[in-house]
Amino acid sequence: MNSNKLPDNYPQWLAGLKRQIASAQQRAALAVNQELIRLYWQLGADILQRQTEQGWGSKVIERLAQDLQQAFPDLKGFSARNIKYMRAFAEAWPITAASPSIVQQPVAQIPWGHNLVLLTKLKTPEQRLWYAHKTIAHGWSRSVLVHQIESGLMQREGQAVSNFSRNLPDLQSELAQATLKDPYIFDFLSIGAEARERDIEQALTQHITQFLLELGAGFAYVGRQVELNVGGDDFYLDLLFYHLKLRCYVVVELKTGDFKPEHAGQLSFYLSAVDARIKSEQDASSIGLLLCKTRNKLVAEYALRDNNKPIGVAEYQLAQALPADLENQLPSIEQIERELEGD
Repeated sequence: MNSNKLPDNYPQWLAGLKRQIASAQQRAALAVNQELIRLYWQLGADILQRQTEQGWGSKVIERLAQDLQQAFPDLKGFSARNIKYMRAFAEAWPITAASPSIVQQPVAQIPWGHNLVLLTKLKTPEQRLWYAHKTIAHGWSRSVLVHQIESGLMQREGQAVSNFSRNLPDLQSELAQATLKDPYIFDFLSIGAEARERDIEQALTQHITQFLLELGAGFAYVGRQVELNVGGDDFYLDLLFYHLKLRCYVVVELKTGDFKPEHAGQLSFYLSAVDARIKSEQDASSIGLLLCKTRNKLVAEYALRDNNKPIGVAEYQLAQALPADLENQLPSIEQIERELEGD
């Protein structure tokens, strides 16, 4: 018997061991982070108490920062500026009967740098809690958290006009509604406000990482201008995605003008074709998203009211167009295409 031969189940055992180690590392990192957040909160709370009871001023914080940095030269985080943030952190999350410990708050589960973003960019506990929950749920980096706050995600999420409540089961309807936004912000596209639909499609797929970030968690990109043959006629879907949580295809149609009722009819036809030609038995019914430059909410509601396909309608916003004097000096897309064809 060759003792050096690996057992048949070694790969499965190794994969399971890797998962256990990764899980242990995550738990250890979370525990370390919670202890750091607890320490920072306690230090901030002590300063608040002494300022109230003994009238401590800013000079005491400066001296404290110097003494702590001298006592712990290998530790970062005890600058005067950061200690003032600790004070603000403790003030933002006071001890209450409902929350007797900072560790019980979602902010204890995210890094200190994320908490600084919440403190400096948001004004209310409700806003900070909302973004803290989202950060935990989706594993946002600090830069992604900043982007989501600056784009006003809290105010946009779930705001698209839709008929989901009439055409989807309750649980799926709620999740689908929360998945959509209004408006969608495509400020990462430098194509000007008058871009054509195909230009926007192409630009979005060229910046697919940012596009998926704006769409939200769960979207997987399938394709652009996806061909469907129905009765010998060819039709093309602007953009096709699959949503991993909803377990369904999502057809996205772009319109560079105002929303019109006939757009809903067209998208309804596409959804029927996708359900018949692409989706499997395990998939839920496909969902449509109409992205328009502008939309009248009441018109959209009327257009979707008796439509039996689940459709959402939302606006999109592009980056600000270039100044007219500069824009006139740059070649148009048509000019570039003609030059390439000439070559």
